[in-house]
Amino acid sequence: MSLSSTPDLAGLELAVVPVTAFGQNCSILWDPATRHAVVVDPGGDVPVLLHALAARDLTVDCILLTHGHLDHAGGADALRNELVRLQGGTVPIIGPDERDAFLLSDIAAQAARYGLTGMGNVTVDRYVTDGESLPVLGRSLAVLHVPGHTPGHVVFHDPKAGFAFVGDTLFRGSVGRTDFPYGNGPQLIQAITDRLLPLGDAVTILPGHGDMTTIGAERRSNPFLR
Repeated sequence: MSLSSTPDLAGLELAVVPVTAFGQNCSILWDPATRHAVVVDPGGDVPVLLHALAARDLTVDCILLTHGHLDHAGGADALRNELVRLQGGTVPIIGPDERDAFLLSDIAAQAARYGLTGMGNVTVDRYVTDGESLPVLGRSLAVLHVPGHTPGHVVFHDPKAGFAFVGDTLFRGSVGRTDFPYGNGPQLIQAITDRLLPLGDAVTILPGHGDMTTIGAERRSNPFLR
């Protein structure tokens, strides 16, 4: 399923495929000229994702993870394995910050506790750090560390397109849950204030669940930011 409307991505195209029982927004971003793509937060339902990629004749360069929760990362290892089988070469898993390693290594156990299948632990090819730039599809994605929902949560921001994959940090009218043993509500609000709001009101954000919104809309009306 694609979003009914998308921001101007400065030449790239975007589709969002809801995955897992949690309705997580797995994003596929690609260059229509080269048919090369990246997949952001493949939480599960790998056959569905493979179908979405094949229907668009896309070759995946890498998989990006915003954080280590099972609904965002649980399908990453299986998707990588299938893509390597189908495409050949390598398909690295990149991100999140290393402080989420404990979550990535516990996904199978998390899934079992929920009675879910098709989700597994993830071994990333490399973690990311705050402030670095990732070369993706001929662009640079800025990495922002935005903790609070999880310790190692990151956001991927495309300054050229004015667009960001924000995972479970900021939603339309809400913010990410922090009622985990490792969650920190004040830290999340501070990180959103310090790292996301300065990106500018025109920036479109794609959250891990629900509809797209903008920094400006959330600055004006999100009750958690008042």
